[in-house]
Amino acid sequence: MEKMTYVGLDVHKDSIAIAKLRPGSDTPLVWQIPNEAKVIRRTFGKLLAEAYELRCCYEAGACGFELHRQLESMGVECAVVAPSLIPRKPGERIKTDRRDAVKLARLDRARELSMIYVPTSDDEAVRDLVRAREDVRKDLTAARNRLAKFLLRHGRIYRQGRNWTVRHRQWLNVQTFEHPAEKLTFDHYLAAVDHQDACRSDLEKEITAIAGQPGYAQSVEKLVSLRGIAILSAMVLLTEIQDFRRFKRARELMAYLGLVPSEHSSGASRRQGGITKTGNSHARRILVEAAWHYRHPPAARTRVHQALRKQPAARIDFARRAQIRLHKRYVTLLARGKSRQAAAVAVARELCGFVWAAALQN
Repeated sequence: MEKMTYVGLDVHKDSIAIAKLRPGSDTPLVWQIPNEAKVIRRTFGKLLAEAYELRCCYEAGACGFELHRQLESMGVECAVVAPSLIPRKPGERIKTDRRDAVKLARLDRARELSMIYVPTSDDEAVRDLVRAREDVRKDLTAARNRLAKFLLRHGRIYRQGRNWTVRHRQWLNVQTFEHPAEKLTFDHYLAAVDHQDACRSDLEKEITAIAGQPGYAQSVEKLVSLRGIAILSAMVLLTEIQDFRRFKRARELMAYLGLVPSEHSSGASRRQGGITKTGNSHARRILVEAAWHYRHPPAARTRVHQALRKQPAARIDFARRAQIRLHKRYVTLLARGKSRQAAAVAVARELCGFVWAAALQN
């Protein structure tokens, strides 16, 4: 006999809609409370006392995992649901907080929801730091583009090499403008570039220091043995994927990162398209960027060579086999007429398998 009480939660910054389904009942009890720690503690303390067994769930979103951690600390089983995998009826045209809470409770009882992995507070803190570096990287690119376009509008074109090198910076420092407004604009754009560049450098130093700590050092050492993955890339993969052991096969990790082909097949017809691009975009971007390194023939380049110097023989052999296989895969796909971009994405999918295997090595 069903003894579990299911509770669906629709969580927002200021409020939480609650839908409670008692054992054997199809009519939920629905109400709303403020999203405040004291009110949550009092409400779920009563629910816990009334129910024989209690299970709650809510969608992952901007409110994070604080509610999950508070409920778990009270002894309430709480799951966090992947929003993109919640079943939706095509004809549903009405959406309210209360309806969403009821829907979650009913789908959870029917075992139709997909739960996400909830990181620990420490792991989430490091992940936030790594993502902050990613945000600063984007801001730096935007600041550089604004400065470059401003200079282009005024006919200032650097032709002595690549932008954002030491020589390019020396060229920027000697630029002069007749109108005071133009000078102020240029100084503002240049200061923005300098600020974002300094922020990125500071964050990278902090992340590199964390990568050398006991909780991350061993895993980072395993991943940097692979070509195209340095310390910062390894930290992105480790903080985004967290526990590699939750994926029983490499294909599960590939699917989680959206690197498997989309498919629309029916009967005898089978149609495959581009990759699904579902799941974690941060880790997927790192793997695709790393995959481009395999367009070059296998070689012990400086960084990879240094990373392998103190590695066990089995790990060195594993890294070399990865280089040979992935380069061959890239060349083969180009020979078949695939574009360089499609070949790189296919290599990223296989690289994902090598990353999974490397992370689980002893």
